[in-house]
Amino acid sequence: MAFPRHRPRRQRTTPALRRLVAQTSLEPRHLVLPMFVADGIAESAPILSMPGVVQHTRDSLRRAAADAVATGIGGLMLFGVPCDEDKDPTGSVGVDPDGILNVALRDLAADLGDATVLMADTCLDEFTDHGHCGVLDAAGRVDNDQTNRRYVELAVAQANSGAHVVGPSGMMDGQVAAIRDGLDAAGYSDTAILAYAAKFASGFYGPFREAVASSLQGDRRTYQQDPGNAREALHEVELDIEEGADIVMVKPAMSYLDVVRAAADISPVPVAAYQVSGEYSMITAAANNGWIDLRTVVLESLTGIRRAGADIVLTYWAADAARWLS
Repeated sequence: MAFPRHRPRRQRTTPALRRLVAQTSLEPRHLVLPMFVADGIAESAPILSMPGVVQHTRDSLRRAAADAVATGIGGLMLFGVPCDEDKDPTGSVGVDPDGILNVALRDLAADLGDATVLMADTCLDEFTDHGHCGVLDAAGRVDNDQTNRRYVELAVAQANSGAHVVGPSGMMDGQVAAIRDGLDAAGYSDTAILAYAAKFASGFYGPFREAVASSLQGDRRTYQQDPGNAREALHEVELDIEEGADIVMVKPAMSYLDVVRAAADISPVPVAAYQVSGEYSMITAAANNGWIDLRTVVLESLTGIRRAGADIVLTYWAADAARWLS
């Protein structure tokens, strides 16, 4: 049998040649590390369903953030975990300048300045006693417009605390426009918005609920997207771009790579994807059982998300992957 003149295997013969012809790159700058900081703890606390990830104290957060930034990663996404007694129906501790998320943002802004991109989760679920992402009406349903007004207060408080980027994740209609107007009116026109544009009602969020000590009873299917609705997801992406989003995100990543690809095809702004807690925990569990090689699979999974079209990947392996890539 005669082989064709072009033989693709020639491009794979050495590591240097494979690197030369690589079609998708994975670099530390593409990666953002989500981090949790908790109030009322004396030392960092392991998150049992996410082996290797912890709830930080303010001090341990500062050390871990500095170490992570030194690897060259693109940024940090910060989540605050208040004490249960500080939670209330409207999530007021999220707006409080002395609330755990805002003081931790100020800590990192003072330590790191512009050496990294400091992002904040702009949502109410960690701060409300009912665990929903918004303010509830008299019937117990999430009130879209009241929630947006609260998101504006959150975003302004986070920008005032030093966040370069705010990340509205509650999937309220009009949230990006409301926050953009609110930030501009407060003098924070340079603060960017990373919109969770297509956030699906996914079972992969389970470990995250432990990470933020969620008080949620029930589900969020009235505001997060149905996993089967790809066209609706793209419509949400388009709406957020029209409202002023600087970055749009698809969450989760692994089961929604088709949505990541489609979003990248239509978006004039960068597209992010979030490799969520359940994805992290599945891969970690398999590796801990000796079924897969952790480093190989983590880098493969992140490369796959990049190949699908994500410019930015939020992953709990950001700092580890950056070290492996160096």
